[in-house]
Amino acid sequence: MKTLVVAPSWIGDTILMQPLLMRLKQRDPATEIHVLAPAWSAPLLSRMPEVDAVIENPFPHGAFDWTGRKALGRRLRKNEASADFRQAYVLPNSWKSALVPFFAKIPERIGYTGEGRFFLLNRRHPKSSLPRLVDRYAALAGEFPDPTPEPRLTSTPEQQRAAREALGLPLEAAPVIFCPGAEYGPAKRWPARHFAALARKIGADGTAVWLIGSAKDAPVGAEIARLAEGAALDLCGRTTLEQALDLIASARAVVTNDSGLMHVAAALDTPLVALYGSSSPAYTPPLSARAKILSLGLPCSPCFKRECPLAPPDTLRCLADITPERVLAALNL
Repeated sequence: MKTLVVAPSWIGDTILMQPLLMRLKQRDPATEIHVLAPAWSAPLLSRMPEVDAVIENPFPHGAFDWTGRKALGRRLRKNEASADFRQAYVLPNSWKSALVPFFAKIPERIGYTGEGRFFLLNRRHPKSSLPRLVDRYAALAGEFPDPTPEPRLTSTPEQQRAAREALGLPLEAAPVIFCPGAEYGPAKRWPARHFAALARKIGADGTAVWLIGSAKDAPVGAEIARLAEGAALDLCGRTTLEQALDLIASARAVVTNDSGLMHVAAALDTPLVALYGSSSPAYTPPLSARAKILSLGLPCSPCFKRECPLAPPDTLRCLADITPERVLAALNL
């Protein structure tokens, strides 16, 4: 039996999807799991042993494209390699995300009741009251006696070495990696000056500090590197997602905002300190016993805003008041 899973569009949510895949394999080890996902996520999904195949989702986040989704669904139905799908799990809550399994005529289409999906899904779960997103995803597989498993990505020593060689990085270094970006918005980003101050403190004894992020994080990476005065190597925008994964896997520790790379570090079981401001660790915590969460729990947080709505001097206090000294203590290097 083949199962189609329509994946989310974010790195963190894609990782939090993995326990659902684990449950599906636990229930039926013979099932083949095919994931419909954006092209950028293929390297990430390749590190999940449960994934048998990736089908590219060509539709940009937020794009509707009725004709394109209908054509993709029909291609899946006619393709001999995928025509025997028996189930589809639709993880995003949008109406359009359920169209491809519907047009593919997959017999059982499963997901949470969302915006106008009454006819698109034929096994609809009521909106979940579970506090953690990972549990909401996993619950779609049904009831299991054991707790939700934690995501676990793979990274071999050979892959880690190859990433360092490709980037011209020292093979024997044990760096502390900073992930200063957050795709959602600036209200989730620890101030650049704090990252820089922490880099200077860590680098005082010669420990390497590397900054990792996407091309969108290049400006903040450059600012941190400038303020750190040589104590941090800026790799933002220079790595592929796969290389970033392998660098994080071989790191001594990671300091990160609540971001996709935070979930990558947790799924690799790398020691990490996660910094929360506008978001909630009760909803999307890093799922690792080696993760430490720093959150001030101010009355205004979590607000889940992309940008802080408060005026100075209260702007972004939820993160600005987490001092570099406190993060250094939590790292316990």
